Amino acid sequence: MTQPLRFGIVAGEKSGDMLGADLIKALKEHYPDAEFFGIGGPAMEELGCHSLVPMDRLSVMGFVEPLGRLPELLRIKRNLEHTFIENPPAVFIGIDSPDFNLRLEATLKANKIKTVQYVSPTVWAYRAKRIFKIKQAVDLVLTLFPFETEIYQKHGVSVACVGHPLANQIDFEDYRKQNREQLSLADNDRVVALLPGSRSSEIKRLGPVFMEAAIAALQQFPKMKFVLPAAGAGAKILLNELLGKFKILGNDQFQLVDNSHAAMSASNLVILASGTATLEAMLLRRPMVVCYKLAPITYAIASRMLQISFVALPNLLAGKELVPEYVQKACTAKTLSLEITKFMSEASEDDSKHIKLLKEFDAIHRGLRLGGSVGAAQEIVNLIQTS
Repeated sequence: MTQPLRFGIVAGEKSGDMLGADLIKALKEHYPDAEFFGIGGPAMEELGCHSLVPMDRLSVMGFVEPLGRLPELLRIKRNLEHTFIENPPAVFIGIDSPDFNLRLEATLKANKIKTVQYVSPTVWAYRAKRIFKIKQAVDLVLTLFPFETEIYQKHGVSVACVGHPLANQIDFEDYRKQNREQLSLADNDRVVALLPGSRSSEIKRLGPVFMEAAIAALQQFPKMKFVLPAAGAGAKILLNELLGKFKILGNDQFQLVDNSHAAMSASNLVILASGTATLEAMLLRRPMVVCYKLAPITYAIASRMLQISFVALPNLLAGKELVPEYVQKACTAKTLSLEITKFMSEASEDDSKHIKLLKEFDAIHRGLRLGGSVGAAQEIVNLIQTS
C-alpha cells in the first residue's frame, strides 16, 4: 500500500495561517490523502495539519524583539530540523516568517529535502543581500506580487508569481449592505473600521492612537460609528481593555466584532496597520489610512535599511501614493483624527476623486488574479514531479 505524501509546513502568524489553509486545500486536490505537519494556526489545524507547537510562539516581529525569545525560537527550530530530517517530507513549505523559515530551510535543503518559500522576503525593500542566503536555502520562491520576481530572476533563483489568494477569493461586487445588516448598522451610518493589527505589540502601539483619534473625530461627527475587528481571543482581550481605558466599553458607537472582512466591507473608511489587511481593504474597494509603528530601536535600524518610498501595499503595487500612510512619529491621534473628519466632510461616492481611486484599486485587483493557492499548489506539484 502506497504511503500518503507528507508535507512539512510552517506558518508563523495569522496571515500565514490563512495562506497555509488555502494551500493545504489546493494540494489536497492533487493528493487527497496528503499529511501536513510542522507549525500552523487554527485554520491549518482544522484541515488536519499537525502543529508541533502553538503558532503564536513564532509571532514576533522586528530586529530587536526576537532577541528576548531567542532561546525558545532556537529550540523550536532544532526540534523541527530533527523531526523533518528523521522523517523527511516530500517538500518543506515555509510560509512567510522569513527570519525563522529561511534558517530552517537552509538546514533542510542541505539534507536533500526540497524547500519552498511561500511569500517573498522583502529583499526588494531592504536587506537585499539576503538574496544569496535565499538562493542557498530555497529550491522555489512563490511570490504574491508581480514586482517581486525580478530580483530572483536576476540572481538565478527559481521563482513563480502566483498572485494573492485574496484577489481570487474577493469578487468585484460590493457587499456593504449585507455586511451592515450583519453588524446591525444602518445604510446611512457613517462607519470607520479601526484595525490596529493582529499582534499584541501592534495593538499596544497603535490601539491607543486609533482610539484617541476616533474620540476626537466624534467631536465633529458625533453620530459616527466605529467597528473594531479582533483577530483572535488575545486581541479581543487587549481591545476590550483599550475600550475600558478610554471609558467607552459598552458604548454602542464602538462595536467589537470577530470578522475583519465584514468590518471593512461595512465601513466607509478604514484606519489600519500596514500589512495584509491593507490589501484586503483595497480589494474590498475601501478608502483607507495606513499606519506603521515599530519599537523605536527596530525602526531606527529599519529606516536606515529601507530602499522603498512606501509601506502600504496599495501604494507599493501602484508605484505611487494612492492612500495616505503615516509612519512612526508621523502617526499621531491628531493626524488620524484630521484624516477621518476630512474624509467625512468631503467624501462622496460619486465624486471624481473617489471614482478614480476605485478604478486604480480595480486594475490592481485584476492584475493579482493569477491563481493564488491553486497556482501555488501546481508549482509545488511540478517541483515534486521533477525531483
